[in-house]
Amino acid sequence: MPEDDPTLSATEELALARLALEEGDLAHAAGHVAAALVQEPTLPEVHETLARVHAASGGDLELFPLGHHAYVGAVVARAHLLAAAGRPAEGLDLLAAASGYAPGTDWAGVPWVTAPELPERLDPERTARILMQICAAVPDPVPRRLREPLRPYLTLARNAVTVHPGHPLLLGAASALARRLGEVTLAVTWASRGVRAQPTKLGEVWLGYAYRSAGRTRDALAALGRAVALDPDDLAVYADIAGTLADNGRLDEALDWIDRALARDPTFDCAVHTAHRLRFQRDGDVAHLVALADFVRDHPDDSHEHHDLAECCRSRPWLGQVTPAGGPVLDALREALGGAATPVAVRLEALEPPSAMRTAAAAVPGLAVEVAEVADPDPREPRRATTCQLWRYDGTTAAPTLPTPSAEAAQRIRQLAHPAWPHPPAAYDAAVGLATLELPDLLGLLVHPPEAPPTALGRVLGGQDPSLWVRCVQVWACLGLLHHRTDEPWDGSTRRRVLLELVWGVEDWTTEAALFALVTAAWVDPSVRPDVARVVAERLADVAAVARERRVPIAVSLAHLALATPDLDPQTRALADTLIATPTTTRPPGPLRRLWHRLRTLLPTPLRAR
Repeated sequence: MPEDDPTLSATEELALARLALEEGDLAHAAGHVAAALVQEPTLPEVHETLARVHAASGGDLELFPLGHHAYVGAVVARAHLLAAAGRPAEGLDLLAAASGYAPGTDWAGVPWVTAPELPERLDPERTARILMQICAAVPDPVPRRLREPLRPYLTLARNAVTVHPGHPLLLGAASALARRLGEVTLAVTWASRGVRAQPTKLGEVWLGYAYRSAGRTRDALAALGRAVALDPDDLAVYADIAGTLADNGRLDEALDWIDRALARDPTFDCAVHTAHRLRFQRDGDVAHLVALADFVRDHPDDSHEHHDLAECCRSRPWLGQVTPAGGPVLDALREALGGAATPVAVRLEALEPPSAMRTAAAAVPGLAVEVAEVADPDPREPRRATTCQLWRYDGTTAAPTLPTPSAEAAQRIRQLAHPAWPHPPAAYDAAVGLATLELPDLLGLLVHPPEAPPTALGRVLGGQDPSLWVRCVQVWACLGLLHHRTDEPWDGSTRRRVLLELVWGVEDWTTEAALFALVTAAWVDPSVRPDVARVVAERLADVAAVARERRVPIAVSLAHLALATPDLDPQTRALADTLIATPTTTRPPGPLRRLWHRLRTLLPTPLRAR
C-alpha cells in the first residue's frame, strides 16, 4: 500500500473533496477523502464526507479500489463503507491490513469497531481470525509508543469474549493480542479460560506464552509440554520450550529439547535456528553462526522469518557492528567535542594510525600533535609490498595519495554507511548499492570520507565522535569493493587483490575495514573460506610479532575480526583470545560507552520470530 507524501492538511483535502462533489467529480472527491483519512483517520468530518461521497455514487465501492498497490487511504475508506453496508467482518479485515502496514496510526479508533454490539454481528471464529491477523502483523511485544492505536482491537476482543465467553479459539486469539499490548494478566485469564473450554495444542501454546510473559516460567513450560503431548509433530513448540529454558539459564535442558526436534526433522527451520543460537550461546564459537548463515542461504523459503542470527550478532564486534577506535589522540578529540576545553597540543608516545590523526586534525582545527618517537617496526611502512598506497608521510604527518571521490560516490556512501548491521551477510547484501562505483571512487572514500548525513544518526556520529563515522565510511567502502567486478573468479579478481593490498598496507583503520570485507566474503561464499582464513591467520601472526616490539593500536580489533572468521584454525583463535585478553587492553572510555548506548536507541532491534 504505497502512501503518497502528505502535502495538504485533512481540512484542505476535505474542502477539495466537497468542491469535487459539487461538480459531480466523484473520483476526485473519493481521492481527497482517502487522503484526509490517512492524515486524520478518526476525524468525524472525514467520515461525514465519506458518507456523502458514497451516497452520491449510489454505493459504488470501486471509488476506493483494492489491488496489489492499493492506497492505504482507499483501503480504510472501503473498510468503513463495508461496515456501514452491514459487512463489518470484511471491513475489519481491511482495517487489520492497514494496521499491519502502519501500526502507529489509529485506523480502528472509530465507534463501529468498539461498539459492544458488533461481536453479535460477527461469527466468533471470524473475529478470532481477525485478531490473529493483527497479532501476525505487529511486533511481540508491541512497543509502548505503538500500543494506543491498537487498543480498539483489544476493546473488540473484550466485547467479543463477553458475547462468546466459551469460544476457545476466540479466547486464545484475544489472549495473544492482550499479551502483545502488555495486558499480561488479562492474557493469562483468557488463555486459561480457552484451555478449560477445550484443551488444544494451540490453546496450550497461547497459555504458555501468556505465562512466560507473566514471568511464570514453570507454568509456561507445563503448558508448552502439554502442547507437545497433544501434537508431538509440531516441532516449533519444541523450539519454544528450548528458548524458554535457555532464557532461564537451563541451557543443557534447552539443547536436549532441540536435539529431540532435530531427531524428528534435521531440516526444520525453527529447530535449526534455535539450535545454532543456543550452541553459540553455550561456547561462543562463530562456527555455529556461520552454519546458520549457510542454512539461511540454502533454505530461502523458511516457514516464517527468523532473527536468531541477528540476535546473536547484535552488539558483537564486527559480527554486528564496527568496533570503536581508541587511543590518546581520539581521547583528546572526544573530550573536546564533549565540552572540555580544547587542548592546544597532544603529546603521543607513539604514532597513531593515519586515519586517526587525520580525523582529529579535521575535527579540532589547530590541534598540535607531537609524536615522541616512531618505534620500529615503522608504522608508516606497509607490512608487505603494495601498489595500492593510500597515504604518504612528511615526517609524522600523513596525507592521502588519492584524489577526492566523485559527488555521486560521496552521496551513495552517506546513504549506506552505518555503524551496525544485522549480521555479515546482511551487510554484504546492503552494500550492493555501491556495486556500480568505480575503483578510484571506492578507494578515494577510504581517505576522503564525506561529512555525515543530516539524519539523527548522522548528527550523533558527526557531533560526538567523527572517528566512528570515518570508520563507518571505510567499512562500507570496502564492502563495496566486494561487489566490484564480481564476474571475475575470486582467486585472480581485482576485488581480492585490492583488499589484500589494503590488509597488508600501512597500519590503519583501513586495514580493519579491508579485513572485515574479506571475512564477510567468507561468510557469503564457502569456496573462499580457506583463502580468507589463511590471510587472517597470517595477518594476525604479523600483528602479534609487531606487538612484541611496540604497541599496535588495531591489534584487538583485528583479533575480534579473527574470531569472526569462518573456518579459522584453533591456533589462530587462541592467539586472538590472547591479544584480546592482553593486560594493556582497556574498555572504551565512559563517554564512548554512552555514545554507543545512544546509537543503539537509533538502531532497529532484531525480534525473535516466535
